[in-house]
Amino acid sequence: MLGVTYKTAWFLCHRIREALRSPGGLLTGTVEVDETYVGGKASNQHQGRSTVKKAPVVAVIQRDGKARTRVVKAVSAKNLMKVLRDNVDIESTVMTDDFMSYRNVDEVFFQHHAVVHSKREYVRGAVHVNNCESFFALLKRGLMGSFHHVSRKHLGRYSDEFAFRWDTRKITDAERVETALRLAEGKRLMYRDLTNGETAKAQAN
Repeated sequence: MLGVTYKTAWFLCHRIREALRSPGGLLTGTVEVDETYVGGKASNQHQGRSTVKKAPVVAVIQRDGKARTRVVKAVSAKNLMKVLRDNVDIESTVMTDDFMSYRNVDEVFFQHHAVVHSKREYVRGAVHVNNCESFFALLKRGLMGSFHHVSRKHLGRYSDEFAFRWDTRKITDAERVETALRLAEGKRLMYRDLTNGETAKAQAN
């Protein structure tokens, strides 16, 4: 319809996703963090937090605020703590589930509360990670329904796109376009960087 090749359209879409990337800054207040796994069919996966076939995506979401995502190599304590340190103010209250890799969060941040998913506890008063769960539902529905297959190499930009959608979900289309144009300033993605393995943001080790 646009009269361009698939290659050109693919490049343009990734340039838009790069433009939508969060400008940074630390999240404050009450912040939820959780992780999910993207890629492959559930019937082909091992149980537990395995990355044999799937890529782990960490979401960090400020209550009534913005979302950040990071694609990591593994959901280790080191990687999760790096994501938190890079995105969350240490005076914040952090909400997680009872995954062992979050056990040292309270040594760094003001407060840390966890719901015990292993005992089927999902909400305890204000303690929950339901915003992260809702975000992951939107992310997976979009990836499966619209894009069908996303390589791990480019997953970070797709996650950025859905973080932008989350951040702008309560404003009008016109306001969303204006926000996107402001975010695009100073950002440039070269085709050689896109195809040579460069990522929109650094992955945790």
